[in-house]
Amino acid sequence: MINSTPEWITRSVSRLRTAAPAADKAGDKTADKSAKASLDKTVTDVVAKVAVPRSTNERLQATLRRGQEALSPRALRRLLADLQEVVAPQVSEIEGGRRAQAVAEWYAKAEPEERRDMWLLMCEQFAPDATRFKSARQRYEAAAGTAEEGQAEISLRRALVSPRTRLLQRFSAFPEGMRFLVDLRAEILPLLKADKRLLPLDAELEHLFSTWFDVAFLELRRLSWDSPASLLEKLIKYEAVHDIRSWADLKNRLDSDRRCYGFFHPRLPNEPLIFVEVALVDKISASITPLLDEAAAPVDITRATTAIFYSISNTQTGLRGVSFGDSLIKHVVETLTAEFPRLRTFATLSPIPGFRAWLGKHAGAMLDRLDDKRRSELGRAVGFEPPQATHLLGAVDKALELDAKSPVRQMLLECAAYYLGRELQEGKPADPVARFHLGNGARVERLNWAGDPSSKGQKQSYGLMVNYLYDLKRIDKHRSLLAQGKVPVSGDIDSLCRD
Repeated sequence: MINSTPEWITRSVSRLRTAAPAADKAGDKTADKSAKASLDKTVTDVVAKVAVPRSTNERLQATLRRGQEALSPRALRRLLADLQEVVAPQVSEIEGGRRAQAVAEWYAKAEPEERRDMWLLMCEQFAPDATRFKSARQRYEAAAGTAEEGQAEISLRRALVSPRTRLLQRFSAFPEGMRFLVDLRAEILPLLKADKRLLPLDAELEHLFSTWFDVAFLELRRLSWDSPASLLEKLIKYEAVHDIRSWADLKNRLDSDRRCYGFFHPRLPNEPLIFVEVALVDKISASITPLLDEAAAPVDITRATTAIFYSISNTQTGLRGVSFGDSLIKHVVETLTAEFPRLRTFATLSPIPGFRAWLGKHAGAMLDRLDDKRRSELGRAVGFEPPQATHLLGAVDKALELDAKSPVRQMLLECAAYYLGRELQEGKPADPVARFHLGNGARVERLNWAGDPSSKGQKQSYGLMVNYLYDLKRIDKHRSLLAQGKVPVSGDIDSLCRD
């Protein structure tokens, strides 16, 4: 049997071309074209037949494996039977969980393509019953406005519940089942664009996770230097904003003038799902450098008036789309206020990860917004009049060397303010960090020059950082503005936008 798809195509096409009848030397051109067209169609059909993967229905009915298929039809049928046994009606929750665990043990040893075959079975063989759904929908539509509407809705909801839901619930039942499902989704997420067949499984997992990991089931826990070493190691591993370079660096972030909180789920007791690092200071921070300075003396927390959220990290890729941040910040603010009644200001010191890439595409448009006088000033500063996008981008590439009065520095600040305060994509802030904080009710408060002079900071945003302010009395108002397509900003940011 030939396992290589390109090789199969090559040999098949070769046989077809050999078998094709040769055109009569004196034959007419029309017949020759017709024969060639027929041959080309046959070749195309052969290629298409190989290129389009067989569904699991086709493979389950087959005898032999084809091309790059991982599991043979026989092995696929055996795996399907094992999955069906997990959700068999007569099987108890405990027994179903035990059978699911056995499948998970097989999965742990399986090759990546064999795992994909299991995902496909879960997608295609455990889908909702289309006939039942259609019938329930028709009944619901017919019952609208009648006394039967409530019962019809119940029937429709039940028809929408797929056997896949029951299957995943059984997998969550054994001790490591939740860990298994979260890791499984993390595996399939990068593959969704290339294989749309996996979308139903992803959607089902995200829906279940949004319920299982609801904030009502989460525990807010403070992490300190006295926490277990295994847990502290995970802080180092999962820190996504400012890399933790050493144990001394971590100890500094857990010092007396700092707080670190994480959300935990009872089924993942030693895994923070998300954690936030907080500095207790006397004013809004303008730079990350002093906050990460291991040699800096701790602040007198009895005099602290401001809490700076300087790092928020999600830890579980498989929980993408499940929102914890809003609830985390609210709970942390409540906890801090109870411990430190003097705290009045809650703000972030945040990176602007999308700014540099955005400016690379929109520098020309930003230059077009300048009046003649400012365009001329900028041109003299970059050494070319009128300045073009390439000249601006070249000048800002060494942003940290620009003095306070530089027209280039001023232009960069205006571009950053416009990016954060005006640029929307599908009605939401373009920058991912802005999208998170503004969606939680914060406002864009202040830009900070050289806020992060590290190589990462320069690569992301020319060293710029931003403060988002959480004004507890205006959170709902800010959310309402954002829903109307207006980004809430301070007066300083609004002035920089130069509308």
